[in-house]
Amino acid sequence: MRKHSPWQTRVWRLCVVLCSGLGAAGCSRQSLLADHSKSTHDVGLLWWWMLGAAVIVFFGAVALLFVAFLRRRVPGLPIVGEREGVAQALVLLFGIGIPVVALVALFAVADIYLVNATAAPAADTTAMTVDVIGHQWWWEVRYDGGKAITANEIHIPVRTRVNVVATTADVIHSFWVPALNGKIDMIPGRANRELLDASQPGVYRGQCSQYCGLQHAHMALLVYAEPMTKFKAWLANQEKPAVTPTGASAVRGRADFMNDQCSSCHLIAGTPARGFIGPALTHLATRSTLASNTIPNTPGWLARWIHNPQAIKPGDRMPDLGLPRRQVRDLVAYLDELK
Repeated sequence: MRKHSPWQTRVWRLCVVLCSGLGAAGCSRQSLLADHSKSTHDVGLLWWWMLGAAVIVFFGAVALLFVAFLRRRVPGLPIVGEREGVAQALVLLFGIGIPVVALVALFAVADIYLVNATAAPAADTTAMTVDVIGHQWWWEVRYDGGKAITANEIHIPVRTRVNVVATTADVIHSFWVPALNGKIDMIPGRANRELLDASQPGVYRGQCSQYCGLQHAHMALLVYAEPMTKFKAWLANQEKPAVTPTGASAVRGRADFMNDQCSSCHLIAGTPARGFIGPALTHLATRSTLASNTIPNTPGWLARWIHNPQAIKPGDRMPDLGLPRRQVRDLVAYLDELK
């Protein structure tokens, strides 16, 4: 087998990295260029124009360097006459003229048009408002002033203007769903707004884009854009109190949940559990993921999470309570009925 030289290996690795980066930028499920709303279409269009301008400037600079190399002067002889005038003209054109025009154009498009086009409208003009509160390291989501409270998954009706009001319960976070809009910061003591308007049904991944502590990388969320009828059915179910368990194991699990530390940290509407340290669990079984989109929501993963959450998400606020396996099974049976 033919062996490559060290420099060939380095070039190959660089090509792989560049191709992977371009693929991730254009084809990833969490990509600004995979736009699914008018706002991200405008932002993506600006990105492509900026990339085109940057490519032209880059190759223009390379071309000038090449011309300068070909027309380099003989050492000891000054640049005079026509060559001096051409050099000055090129410096004025490429050093001052083109940069000024490009920067003014980008400022007009980005800071004057695009900021206003992608900003959230006044609250009274939107179809609905969703409150999103950042925590270390999960997302609290409230509808209709708190009638429906869920976590880590946002449901919105498709082709409907949704006003997201973003706040934080602790440190600075950033709410970012690249396929639907740009990011907004979540600053203590302040509420920032953003418009989500999905053009087609789908599941769009979001992420906290501001470093907020140990598990910042595992602070993701999913936005479900669905038809209005399906969204209304989902919201109506979320506004209901938790169902009463029926299975024997689930009944024991409910008793363990209410009598142990679980009820002091989590909310389950319609029960004595009124905690807000951790996510609301009223309809936990309707969610597709656990631990802020870190693991799938299945009985097996839920059992592992309850048994030892620190093994899955180190530093998370949920401690290892040292529960026996029988109690973990009963808790899983109860939580699995919360639909």
